[in-house]
Amino acid sequence: MTAPILALERLEKRYRQGWPRRRETFRLAADIAFAQPQIVGVMGPNGAGKTTLFEMIAGGSRPSSGRVLVAGRDIHRVKYRERDRLAIHYHQSYQVRRFRKLVPAAFLERAGNDYPLVHLFDEPQFSTQDGYIGFMLAFFRRLRAEGRLVVVCLHPTAAWQLELLAEICERFVFVGDGRLVEAPDLTSLATDARVRRYLGELAPA
Repeated sequence: MTAPILALERLEKRYRQGWPRRRETFRLAADIAFAQPQIVGVMGPNGAGKTTLFEMIAGGSRPSSGRVLVAGRDIHRVKYRERDRLAIHYHQSYQVRRFRKLVPAAFLERAGNDYPLVHLFDEPQFSTQDGYIGFMLAFFRRLRAEGRLVVVCLHPTAAWQLELLAEICERFVFVGDGRLVEAPDLTSLATDARVRRYLGELAPA
């Protein structure tokens, strides 16, 4: 049986602060799989953990527990310079995110892949003036046609942004209150009260 393109297995990230008694200030949990090439839309409030989630998927931030598997490979056990052959994180204006190296590379595995299988676009900057949106949508679709998983995270502030996601995405994920909610379309996603509060007047009827 073929492994999913991306599987988050009992994944958790926790932050604690304080001394001498440390208290938990942030927790994000995810247990979800993406078996096939597709375009996935992600949204959620500021500070909910969307970028943290992407950093864990791309191997830049180590989870507190659980695993990130890309085509069956634990990305946090892959050599640092080869992790972007499995998953790559483009932050805002398409800058590739970097990460801290905590384990000597000699103890890590080869990626076993030449080109990223998972492409994470973290709040890409779309221009509505020059046709750039069309170029990027075509790029997302081309990646999907080549067998890649494309994840597009937006913080929608206008109806056209939701319309864009509805046009290209085949699955949706909402990050909020420390966990993920998924749905096959925006209307189904918005049946969750937290999603409707987040979207406000932009929520689908």
